Amino acid sequence: MGHRALIPVKHLSAVKTRLSRHLTPEQRSTLVLDMLHRVIDALHASQALESISVVSADSEVLERARCWGAHGLQEEQPGHNEALAVAAHHAINHGADTLLTLSADLPLLCGQDVRAMIEQSETHQIVLAPSRDGTGTNALLARPPLVVPYVFGVNSLQHYIAQARSYQLSYMLYRSLGTELDIDTLEDLMLYWSYDHCETLAKG
Repeated sequence: MGHRALIPVKHLSAVKTRLSRHLTPEQRSTLVLDMLHRVIDALHASQALESISVVSADSEVLERARCWGAHGLQEEQPGHNEALAVAAHHAINHGADTLLTLSADLPLLCGQDVRAMIEQSETHQIVLAPSRDGTGTNALLARPPLVVPYVFGVNSLQHYIAQARSYQLSYMLYRSLGTELDIDTLEDLMLYWSYDHCETLAKG
């Protein structure tokens, strides 16, 4: 099976605006790049993917992604979901049978999360990883790619579930700390730092 991953990243000038009261633009950019690096490392660690692609309109993001072993795809279509659809067609044209589309801000993601979602895709056409508040979607694994259109945004989880039911597709929800904790608010950031600190102490 051609398992591939796709990570959308906004232009660094527009990232994490909800943290603008607490972090400078440079700090927000650094945070996003650090999280992207962690996500790419987790995808590599899964040893379950044929390729990893990052789609962005930001040349620095694409350059960093290539340095970290991912393909950099220039965003060709304005709009988050529209750009993802173009990138997904690119993946299909290069042999993708299964496509994992996930957020770049999942710093606690691990290879086991990726393997578990891929294993679930053997019996389900759609695997969804909900956000911590249960309304958003932090990862979507589709078999085949674009079996449902992209609808990332407000209340996307319910939209994806409604699509799966409408198209009579088998779906399941995958939950773990690594897929649930995306970083949008100061509370999210503090929670991430607390887990990251504990992990560092555990490693000695």
